Amino acid sequence: MNSPYLSVSNLHKAFGANKVLQGVNLEIDRGDSLVILGGSGSGKSVLLKHMIGLLRPDSGYVHLGDVALSRLSESELFEVRKRFGMSFQEAALFDSYSVFENVAFPIRRHRRNWSQAQVKNRVDACLDLVGMPNIGALMPSELSGGMRRRVGFARSIALEPEILLFDEPTTGLDPVMTSVLNKVIIDMRENLHATTITITHDLNSAREIATKVAMLFKGQMIECSERETFFASTDPLVRQFLEGRPDGPLTEALMK
Repeated sequence: MNSPYLSVSNLHKAFGANKVLQGVNLEIDRGDSLVILGGSGSGKSVLLKHMIGLLRPDSGYVHLGDVALSRLSESELFEVRKRFGMSFQEAALFDSYSVFENVAFPIRRHRRNWSQAQVKNRVDACLDLVGMPNIGALMPSELSGGMRRRVGFARSIALEPEILLFDEPTTGLDPVMTSVLNKVIIDMRENLHATTITITHDLNSAREIATKVAMLFKGQMIECSERETFFASTDPLVRQFLEGRPDGPLTEALMK
């Protein structure tokens, strides 16, 4: 049996007395589209930062193949991170750069030997893939929220990463734009043959884009399973979250 492409093993992380991750285990196969669900403060973003080596665990490991990220030096992590593409909730564009220069930024940093023609071809290809051709000259201030996020997506794939990470990609968007971005995420995964990991509160998005779904609660992994299995789960915590009921074990645990 092949080993997981990306795995999290007994991961613990605390900030002072606040135990953010408590023994988290997770396995992701190449080509998966994993969606991580959970309420605010459940540890989702902290887990994502461990996956890319931005945080080091107090104990436990994140492995990319056979490589334990926490055992790498900063220079080694710098090289590994080129295999990841990260898209943030608010796109995190440089306001003083044009769309073209925003997408070109990682290329100019990591592909210093590329000609201007090569950079342009890659930027154009990235913008085409997210459905935003011919907008390279625009400034971020001229874009809607959904357009900014798609430019952020384009920048995240500029170096042709193997793994794409999305942190709340559709928060604050209307249902139509949410569906547009979900389709873009699916298209990116299929066209780039990438593995995707998405944090979201949006259950409809999870149903659309996930092949596998995980749920964190108070820093613990409640369930991680194939999409159909997850949404049919009988776990009381999962059921309350999926049904959005105000009363149940989730509420009781939060009140303690």
